[in-house]
Amino acid sequence: MTEYERWLKEDLDDQDLTDELLAVKDQPEEINDRFYRDLEFGTGGLRGVIGAGTNRMNVYTVRKATQGLANYLLKHANGKPQAVAIAHDSRNKGVLFSQQSAAVLAANGIKAYLYPQLMPTPALSFAVRHLHCDAGICVTASHNPAKYNGYKAYGSDGCQVTADMADGIMREINSLDIFADIKKIDFKEGMEKGLIEYIGEETVTAFIDSVYRESIRGNAGNLKLVYTPLNGSGKMCVTRILEKIGVKDVTIVPEQSEPDGNFPTCPYPNPEIREALQKGLELCEKVQPDLLLATDPDCDRVGIAVNQKGEFQLMTGNEVGILLLDFIAKAKKEQGKLPKDPVAVTTIVSTDMVDPIAKDFGITLRRCLTGFKYIGDIIAELEEKGEEDRYLLGFEESYGYLSGGYVRDKDAVDGSMLICEMASYYKEKGMTLVDAINALYEKYGYYKNDLCNFSFEGEDGMKAMNAMMDALRKDPPVEIAGARVIGRSDYLESVSYGDKEGKIDLPKSNVLEYRLENGCKLIVRPSGTEPKIKIYLSGKGKTRAESDAVIARMKEAAPGLLGL
Repeated sequence: MTEYERWLKEDLDDQDLTDELLAVKDQPEEINDRFYRDLEFGTGGLRGVIGAGTNRMNVYTVRKATQGLANYLLKHANGKPQAVAIAHDSRNKGVLFSQQSAAVLAANGIKAYLYPQLMPTPALSFAVRHLHCDAGICVTASHNPAKYNGYKAYGSDGCQVTADMADGIMREINSLDIFADIKKIDFKEGMEKGLIEYIGEETVTAFIDSVYRESIRGNAGNLKLVYTPLNGSGKMCVTRILEKIGVKDVTIVPEQSEPDGNFPTCPYPNPEIREALQKGLELCEKVQPDLLLATDPDCDRVGIAVNQKGEFQLMTGNEVGILLLDFIAKAKKEQGKLPKDPVAVTTIVSTDMVDPIAKDFGITLRRCLTGFKYIGDIIAELEEKGEEDRYLLGFEESYGYLSGGYVRDKDAVDGSMLICEMASYYKEKGMTLVDAINALYEKYGYYKNDLCNFSFEGEDGMKAMNAMMDALRKDPPVEIAGARVIGRSDYLESVSYGDKEGKIDLPKSNVLEYRLENGCKLIVRPSGTEPKIKIYLSGKGKTRAESDAVIARMKEAAPGLLGL
């Protein structure tokens, strides 16, 4: 209440915030939710509901985060002038937050390079590297609902900040008063002084050209597409790359073509879920394309639906990752371009089906924690050894893909290009991508993955999530869904027990894994970007029905694992 009253007394320069504060004056629970904590700055930066309060995304929390970043950069500058690249997507307040971030940086004597139009998150990662910046900021909440916005911070390598850098920035943020300690100048003044500069077309073209250099076949002109940017930032870059690979027959979903942070036709703009693709699927019924492509608002994830004999079948991120690895390795082998000792990267929660595929092609498969920065770190390791050509593909089960080292984040522009080239390759053989994945299932077994989400809102929700993870650590299950637990891994303690006894050589993370006697596994992980616990289910059967049945049993058992 003290902090709430302090905000009320301030002459806030965003009238929306004052109006909100006055509107909740008789709602103590609402006031508590807005002010019981500061938005936490982690390796994913900030993410929260737009609104008034310390636990909300607003111009004051954004300025404070940027001042913390500025202080961190200046302390580690060693006398070198500092520069930061900034981008935003279609989220509400995105332009304001990106401009105010630039103004705070400029007031600290740090050069800010700002995209003048909304751009994909990977284009921000590219700009950091291309313009030799010391950090980057992307104002986005990715695929969260419309009420959210966020602030992703990047290091000089174009990766999202490391845990050490995030901790350092957080210490700086925590030392600041949200009103008194923030330096800022007028955005226009920053432009006039040359401390703020718009990023030009040359950088955008260089980004598109870098994506195109990852082309496997160079032409997918036999395809017919429906595409939706889900009212986000993908339209310009995705259509440009489709044009470069010869895809001319593209119909864009009209209701979702233009940027709109309210996402009126898809309240949860996540290409992982069917509801977000509904408008695209309705248009597909009329147009009958080969493929529906959908990119999320910041265009780092891409989902697809495949025309399978007139019915449009959605494919999971795991299935597309499997197909892409197989296709890239197969096509490069056919072309005589498969590198010696190739490397592919995926996460600990992604499908085990990539293992036998990698083995067949002689690919070293590396697994890392969830978060594309960890895939980026592995690309950087290869680059430092002069072995970047070994890298074939990195992917996450959550629809993120990257086939080159030109950025250090997942890229739906690259993903869209590769998926189209792959679909074109199989179309020439009289096959769809559904036919292709079915052929791989027949060859390697029916691997099935699913995901259970359990949401927890507010302060009580955070406490409940922490209590559930603590309970699982203190009293680990010995049986799940009728199958004995033969091994478990605690990625926070960096230890595996049972069938894979030993130390885990990965950064610490609040993740628990359970391996069952029937070859299935469950992974429990609190989301890093939303107030929810995710349980990843992984199973394998000799037939599709057997695989479906074992996943169904685990799905039924999942709530009990959390005591729900």
